[in-house]
Amino acid sequence: MRSPVLLKLAAVTMLAVGSDLLGALNVSAQPGRIELVGDYRYTYHDPETVADAKNTACREALRLAITTSPQFREHTAPLVDSSLLREVAHTLASQYVKDQQILEQTEKGRTVSCRVKAVLQADDLPHVILAQTGATGQTPGVIDQNRALRVLSVREENDGTISVIYQAIKRLDWIGTAYAGSLREAADLMVDFYDDQGVLIRTDRYPARKTMTGDDVMNPGEIGIHRIAKPLSAKTYRVWVVK
Repeated sequence: MRSPVLLKLAAVTMLAVGSDLLGALNVSAQPGRIELVGDYRYTYHDPETVADAKNTACREALRLAITTSPQFREHTAPLVDSSLLREVAHTLASQYVKDQQILEQTEKGRTVSCRVKAVLQADDLPHVILAQTGATGQTPGVIDQNRALRVLSVREENDGTISVIYQAIKRLDWIGTAYAGSLREAADLMVDFYDDQGVLIRTDRYPARKTMTGDDVMNPGEIGIHRIAKPLSAKTYRVWVVK
């Protein structure tokens, strides 16, 4: 029996300042697993360096691979806001893709190209899309919020971790960037863990940063994701923010 014919997306050409789009191929090899391959060609100008240009080409190749996948197009079909679509793709590319590899890089004069490969879990798509479209008011569904932070989505993953997506309402600063009047004290995720009798086991506090280990500023509207390990003895949990 012949193997199923892989669906190939036609190469797309896009004119932009300093860039030339090559195209992308997306193949779902296993149920729940989306394999992405993307190509991007980029022409750079001073003062940009070759290394910067290569990073840009690889980043855009990954974004293109995501946005041209049939699954992404299906879930975002009702959306017409191009900036929102780009933000969703950026969140997926920066925080959800796995096994990212650079398959090929070329350099000819001031034009560089990059071909990348990565894997995305199919059920992450609606999770992220719902969170970010909800954040813009297109789909209601805020779980909890205070003056600085709102919790948009909470989901338990297959490995038992809890995935929390949140959004900064006001500018949030951290140790290295804090200034007078910053909101560090109110920008934490609180999680209560309960046993099978509904008795509170413990309450944990997690800083709601854009990246889990960074001291980066979160500007109003920006999205962050935190994955939290659930204690083995915990049967239920509640995610909330201090009012």
